[in-house]
Amino acid sequence: MQVSKSLETLQCESCDWSRAVEPGELDEQERPQRCLACSCDDLWRQKDFSQKIGLMFVGTGILLSTIAWAYMWPMLAIGILMVFALIDLSLYSLMRDVLVCYRCGARHRHTEIDERHVSFNLETAERHRQETARLADSK
Repeated sequence: MQVSKSLETLQCESCDWSRAVEPGELDEQERPQRCLACSCDDLWRQKDFSQKIGLMFVGTGILLSTIAWAYMWPMLAIGILMVFALIDLSLYSLMRDVLVCYRCGARHRHTEIDERHVSFNLETAERHRQETARLADSK
């Protein structure tokens, strides 16, 4: 979701879901105070980069390095790992942060990240997972 004060309605980019933005959901710096999709107060920050692409990138580096090591080229194997590490570091420093909701997984892009939004917390994620499971069992 794109976040800005001028938004009057939120619309999902991949489906027909939409709802009105209520006053007070964004602070003065246009930072979401809670999830704009489900109103959950628990948000966490992560880099706006596909995890699947990241895993393929790491896997490719490991595979190429292993092949070089198998052919008894240890300097090339270490060089491959170092090149992949430098590319990873540069991508990490260039990518913007995005806010992700623990409950519904909505991603809030193009917003200033507040200091209270920290990295992923397994305890909070587990609490929301168990809450979802209990609600599903009660139906």
